[in-house]
Amino acid sequence: MRRHQPSRGSRLLLIALAPVVAVSLAACAPQSTPAPSEPAVSSAPAPGPSATSTASATATPAEDTASSLLPRFTSAMEAVWKDSTSVKGRDYVDALVAAGFAKEEMQVTDDTTSIGDPADSVQFSVRVGAECLVGQVGPSVPTPTSLVMPGLAEGKCLVGKTRSIDW
Repeated sequence: MRRHQPSRGSRLLLIALAPVVAVSLAACAPQSTPAPSEPAVSSAPAPGPSATSTASATATPAEDTASSLLPRFTSAMEAVWKDSTSVKGRDYVDALVAAGFAKEEMQVTDDTTSIGDPADSVQFSVRVGAECLVGQVGPSVPTPTSLVMPGLAEGKCLVGKTRSIDW
């Protein structure tokens, strides 16, 4: 019998989605210290304003949820990608700030690798209550990707090393 070999496109899609899956799995991992009584977070979009979502210091009204803000987040991300196909995290952070998201709630990965080469992709996020808006762009990603993910217990969205947003 002949085994099915995945196509190059399927392999690239799997490679591109690996960081998103890693963030998802890390968010599900048991914590070494119990999280302060946080409400359960569903991956399904909320039907409307949630009484359990916590207010964050953002420029958006308290009733906004990550799901309701996803279109604005996606639009800002896609505008930067469409105009320049930038793989510079600052471009996305600046566009998100211009779209009304609070910079102090954001994280972004490095634009370059540890040896100084351009990164294959960058990820950026905005914390909204107990959830996160997460975006990823770059040459290794078939198309710019944005989604709502559960926030990490320590108040962050991205796992691993991120760069300081100090501009």
